[in-house]
Amino acid sequence: MLALCISADSSNRLKLAKVDEPNCNANEALVAVHATSLNRGELRLLGIRPDGWIPGQDIVGIVEGAAVDGSGPAAGTRVAALVDQAGWAERVAVPTDRLAVIPDSVSFASAATLPVAGTTALRTLRHGGDLAGQRVLITGASGAVGRFQIQIARGQGASVTAVAAARHAEDLRELGAEQVVGSIEQAEGLFSLITESVGGESLTHAIERVAPGGTIVMFGSSSGELSPVGFRQFVPGHEGARLQTFAYYTSGSAIGADIAALLDLVAAGRLETRVAMTVPWTEIGQALDALRQRSFSGKAVLTVAR
Repeated sequence: MLALCISADSSNRLKLAKVDEPNCNANEALVAVHATSLNRGELRLLGIRPDGWIPGQDIVGIVEGAAVDGSGPAAGTRVAALVDQAGWAERVAVPTDRLAVIPDSVSFASAATLPVAGTTALRTLRHGGDLAGQRVLITGASGAVGRFQIQIARGQGASVTAVAAARHAEDLRELGAEQVVGSIEQAEGLFSLITESVGGESLTHAIERVAPGGTIVMFGSSSGELSPVGFRQFVPGHEGARLQTFAYYTSGSAIGADIAALLDLVAAGRLETRVAMTVPWTEIGQALDALRQRSFSGKAVLTVAR
């Protein structure tokens, strides 16, 4: 089969090459991949993984071979999944607890936006407990995770303030943000939950805005800056607040169940997915450049020729 593999000789460090077919364990289904979407974390992996390694986490496709232990969907079923690696390939072996059946009304492209970004949004918000009536602050809100966080938090009854550039303000209000500010310093009052993906000064100011007993969930550092953190930043005024780190690969089991819940929201018209660009996987360099330059809001989807 074909896969996009790391190659130091390529300008974008990827080449389409023949690789061995995946071997499935008893609890794994063989999925024929039809599309995948890009995640910002994959940009870093392209720079550090060795030649021959196959990236890719978000996949959608059709079950080609059901798991031999009887778990998971039957052959011929449309599915979405989150894998740790090797998603940029024609076929992938996927543990069935990481699979979700795609409703008929949801396209492959739309479903492909959900596994990493959607489950990150869902699981970071869970650190805030019952969000009904709570004030939630979301940094980096114009990104794929932030857009999902706004919609999910608003759907659970939270009052959402989004931090994003002014050009995104109208769009984010339409998704459910009550306020859109250009920086945390411009946000008014204290928040019981803050999702923080920028780092540096953004995290420093987040501490200034967290309510006593509230939570800041750190799940990225797009600024690349470090933040000095000390006891005196929390007292007085933010007593009992906690800093919580989040990484999807340590966030627990049942990823497939969470993807299924997100797909149900999409099918019901309660969660908007934005496919900002769609290109064949042979043109991945174009999508990677756009992702690096932050030239779109939403997700880039790669289609895999069958």
